Amino acid sequence: MIKVKGMFAEKYRSIGLNILYHRRLKGLSQEALSVKAGLTRSYISRIERGSARCGLEVFFLIAQALEVDPAELISGQPPGS
Repeated sequence: MIKVKGMFAEKYRSIGLNILYHRRLKGLSQEALSVKAGLTRSYISRIERGSARCGLEVFFLIAQALEVDPAELISGQPPGS
């Protein structure tokens, strides 16, 4: 895992907030999402906070587990933020 620093930190934070939004919209806990995506709960937590970045494979696993188009997790800010 690589900590997020520098010019992309805000983008990772935005993606993390979008993941959090869609997870809550689906009524999933971090634990439930982690099981569906095959990741650890603590990794999901760090991604949602924007304190860890993830590679494309992990990103697509999360989008698949949330049953959303990956583009929805990248674009803009989640509603209500």
